[in-house]
Amino acid sequence: MVTSDSNQVAVDVNEVTFRYGNIRALDALSLEIPAGISFGLLGPNGAGKTTLIRLLVGLLKPKSGSVRVLEEAPSRRMANRVGYMPQLHSLYTELSVRQNVDFFAKINRLSDGAERARQVEETIRLIDLWSRRNDSVVKLSGGMRQRVSLACAIVHNPPLLLLDEPTVGLDPELRVTFWEHFANLNKQGVTIVVSSHTMDDAAHCDRLAFMRDGRVIAQGSPDELRSNTRQDTLEDAFLYYVRSGGEHAA
Repeated sequence: MVTSDSNQVAVDVNEVTFRYGNIRALDALSLEIPAGISFGLLGPNGAGKTTLIRLLVGLLKPKSGSVRVLEEAPSRRMANRVGYMPQLHSLYTELSVRQNVDFFAKINRLSDGAERARQVEETIRLIDLWSRRNDSVVKLSGGMRQRVSLACAIVHNPPLLLLDEPTVGLDPELRVTFWEHFANLNKQGVTIVVSSHTMDDAAHCDRLAFMRDGRVIAQGSPDELRSNTRQDTLEDAFLYYVRSGGEHAA
């Protein structure tokens, strides 16, 4: 079981700027994410959410500023402590569902033998694909591939999950199942960072950062963001901050 101190910081981003050529994807962005919570990065396409997650994984390096994840600079040696689900899946389509999940369990150093087999089975059952476990991924629908990608990210029980649009293509019932599982992981001390543009995902998070044009324009709990803007919905709260120039919430 993963444990965490309530005062521990899982992710610390300090004045980070990142550019793709002349395009500034992140603009002096700072963010601190406590351990053991679900934290949502909410914003439209192009807000910088995916770029930020890729920085946290270590796939990109900031042009300026600093990033600390689990008290370290992101690096490949941290791979077994971080679960990463990219927006575009990185599955081996010629392999079966079970072979994919087992492969990611192996490369993330999950122990051999019965324990790994049990964890692989449990994870595939969680995504409700046990009956398709021997089917090659190429035979699956887009939504099913999304579920397999999530299984590969969580099979090794990492203390930090970085999930880029994890619920895209999922039916409402399975979306609820996933969020119930995420809540259970939080209780075990796992930190979950989720990027999304849907208000349904946002409502399940303990804290949110509204993002736009590579900056955090507001952050707080869903209730704080609604209350501080006197809006009934998170969508209206987001629009309020966009129109007001992005005054930060508590």
